[in-house]
Amino acid sequence: MAKANTVVVLDFETTGLSPDMGDRAIEIGAVRIEAGEITGRFQELMNPGRRIDPFIENYTGITNDMLKDAPPCAEVMHRFADFIAGCNLVAHNASFDKRFLDAELRAISRHYSGDFACSLLVARRIYQEAPNHQLGTLVNYANIPAQGVFHRALYDSEMTSKLWLAMLDDIEERYDLPNVPFALIQKLVKTPKKSVHKFLSNWQ
Repeated sequence: MAKANTVVVLDFETTGLSPDMGDRAIEIGAVRIEAGEITGRFQELMNPGRRIDPFIENYTGITNDMLKDAPPCAEVMHRFADFIAGCNLVAHNASFDKRFLDAELRAISRHYSGDFACSLLVARRIYQEAPNHQLGTLVNYANIPAQGVFHRALYDSEMTSKLWLAMLDDIEERYDLPNVPFALIQKLVKTPKKSVHKFLSNWQ
């Protein structure tokens, strides 16, 4: 059974909120974790084929000048498809990143075999007392050292991976569940918050 501590944690920076509205990826960052240890990293800018607006430049720190000479999305996404091959995937607010991953891979006729899990949905169940469940807030809440700038893809992936491993450690410690399986996480995120304790206590 696949373990939750062997995954690729990924993050996209994009031109906007929806590939259905024509938005494209402009940066992908990812961290490969195997048995709880970071074993690989991936980070590339990609040229979406058009200029990005000032809001996105300010929000991400990624400028049109930086993207001008970057490789096109298709080229980067072929490399990224190789990087994630056979791995389960994690992202913070995964529905957003999954939409862009699916759209960019569909454009180059590539696929992935792994399942997705959302660290935000896990945090809402494991850290119910957190002030909110934004990545930066959760990093502080879990006492994870942070030195960098959020909204760049590799840094966000690094912080999400540390948060992910911290949550797995907390589950293992609280409920005496060594080597949390990925299947448990997939069921946990669909469990009502009030039922989380019972669900984890009864997991076999």
